[in-house]
Amino acid sequence: MPGREAHDSVREQVREHLARAYCPTRPAAGDAALIAEIKQLLIKRDAVLVAHYYCDDAIQQLAEDTGGCVADSLEMARFGARHDASTLIVAGVRFMGETSKILSPEKRVLMPTLEATCSLDLGCPEDEFAAFCDAHPDRTVVVYANTSAAVKARADWVVTSSIAVDVIEHLHAKGEKLIWAPDKHLGAYVQKQTGADMLLWDGACIVHDEFRAQGITDLLKVHPDAAVLVHPESPQSVVELADVVGSTSQLIKAAVELPHEQMIVATDRGIFFKMQQAAPGKQLFEAPTAGNGATCKSCAHCPWMAMNGLENLAAVLRRDPAEANGEEIFVDDSLRERALKPLTRMLEFNRG
Repeated sequence: MPGREAHDSVREQVREHLARAYCPTRPAAGDAALIAEIKQLLIKRDAVLVAHYYCDDAIQQLAEDTGGCVADSLEMARFGARHDASTLIVAGVRFMGETSKILSPEKRVLMPTLEATCSLDLGCPEDEFAAFCDAHPDRTVVVYANTSAAVKARADWVVTSSIAVDVIEHLHAKGEKLIWAPDKHLGAYVQKQTGADMLLWDGACIVHDEFRAQGITDLLKVHPDAAVLVHPESPQSVVELADVVGSTSQLIKAAVELPHEQMIVATDRGIFFKMQQAAPGKQLFEAPTAGNGATCKSCAHCPWMAMNGLENLAAVLRRDPAEANGEEIFVDDSLRERALKPLTRMLEFNRG
């Protein structure tokens, strides 16, 4: 029967997901000593750790335990700018470190590894994007936060997923035609919600792009009372199954506020650490990343986020602060000033 093999593959992955609802990971043997060392080094280096929701549990827990924060990329940068520490340790991917440096130029910004990047960033090269914008000079340029400092510098607006619809509605009401980059799924979702005239860049997150409606539908057959929580970077067919569509912080809030006892969550599984903290009585399931056309390369966890570990975090902190650090973020002053303008515009809009 055509398609039977793919269908069986979906069923098998659903069975695997049913067998392992989320439970917090436990520190590995030997981690306790390493964690204690990192805590001392953070104090010694006058540093604070900020971690993204998609990092592994141990990194998120360490950020919380040491007075840092666990948040989305923008709040990570804002927290760092408000904090008194002279050094920011950013556990996430490279564009997050750049955003922190843009908002806190006077601070030293280090990352556990600069190799941690993002498919949305990689898929939107500065030169190609600039040429695309130049070909449509009559359009306002709006870019998602998941972009390099250079791409932000070319934009009129930067947005996060939590305020993308509001910003685009505002611009659409003014009659502006738009360029949107880089995530095509988030762009299509925003376009559908607002009716705005948008040219979409063809980019996607390797994690969210792997979610498939068939896997979620099969999981719902076993758990029909579960709520489906979906990040809008997911394909439209997945978004259409959602009870709630939203950013990381909005999905965590939904897990708390919805009456459902079970949640099927279509975003990076790193979010489960904070989601379970916020809603300890709820049972959480990863949305399967299988179905026709899916390759399951991501398996619901960003491989670059997973590069942030205790070992390389400790290694960065052990280095003499007077010496050059290969994991330090630098942003050219001219580029920083240009990238700061659309970021500031977003922050002012959010406050308003």
